Amino acid sequence: MAIVVNLDVMLAKRKMRLTDLSTAVDISLANLSILKTGRARAIRFSTLESLCRVLDCQPGDILEYQPDEKEEERPVLRAVRR
Repeated sequence: MAIVVNLDVMLAKRKMRLTDLSTAVDISLANLSILKTGRARAIRFSTLESLCRVLDCQPGDILEYQPDEKEEERPVLRAVRR
C-alpha cells in the first residue's frame, strides 16, 4: 500500500497508549487498531481531525505516502488541456 499510517510513532512520541487515545477521541479500540496496523482502507476527515487534535500533530505526521515499486514503474498520466 502506498499510504503508510504512523499512528504508532505518534503514540510513542506522545507517550500515550492506544486505549488512552481511544477514550480521548471516542473511537473504538478495534477501529484504532485497524488504523494503526495499516489495514484500514479509508479514514474520515473528522476522525483524522480528532486524532490530530488529541496528539497535537498534523495529518502528515500520521499519514505518509510511499510509492510501491510497481507504481514507480508506471508512467504518470497528465491531463491534456484543450
